[in-house]
Amino acid sequence: MRILVADDDREIARTVRAYLEEFGYEVTSAHDGKTALESFHNEKPDLVVLDIMMPGINGLDVAKTLRWESEVPIIMLTSRVDEADRLVGLELGADDYITKPFSPREVVARVRAVLRKTQGQAPISNVLRSGPVAMDTDAYEVTLDGVPVELTRTEFSLLKVFTENSSRVMTRLKLIDSALGYSYEGFERTVDAHVKNLRQKVELDPSKPQQIVIVYGGGYKFVGQTDGP
Repeated sequence: MRILVADDDREIARTVRAYLEEFGYEVTSAHDGKTALESFHNEKPDLVVLDIMMPGINGLDVAKTLRWESEVPIIMLTSRVDEADRLVGLELGADDYITKPFSPREVVARVRAVLRKTQGQAPISNVLRSGPVAMDTDAYEVTLDGVPVELTRTEFSLLKVFTENSSRVMTRLKLIDSALGYSYEGFERTVDAHVKNLRQKVELDPSKPQQIVIVYGGGYKFVGQTDGP
């Protein structure tokens, strides 16, 4: 799925893009209305996340043009709380509306919900489970035996890779590639520090890890549960 994120605040656009890419979307960014329209025509995205207040052509005019040309789902972003702006956006054909400040995780959840609705997809479970660990990848939440666990973004990415590859040996390089991305510039052994911190949070007894076990000479393996009866 391809997503176009158009926002003149480059930091917001960068953060939203990073979160969407983490969930498997291909993302293109634009920082003004003219570029947003050009990107839409060139990339043909499956959904557009569109800020109202942009230089040149504002977001409302971009939305109007997009709706003339296509039925692409549109999620509007704005720091303005005027109800009139919200109504105008919805009347122009926006599918959802998010007011700043917002959590990037909220944007991801809204994107997934709008795509399910507009593309007629049946709701799917986004909860990964293995042993006592459960991950809700939409809500960005983790529980251990039903108790909420607070993870950093890196820890969350690592745990997601582990749960998706349960019982497989994951080398440090594979973890860097899958969980941290090619842009990660840390040393391989830095992964050990992240895994150690993750164990402190998802192991019932961190001094005797049973979930994330080390495979000497190979890397790590997430077994998800003990081998006992």
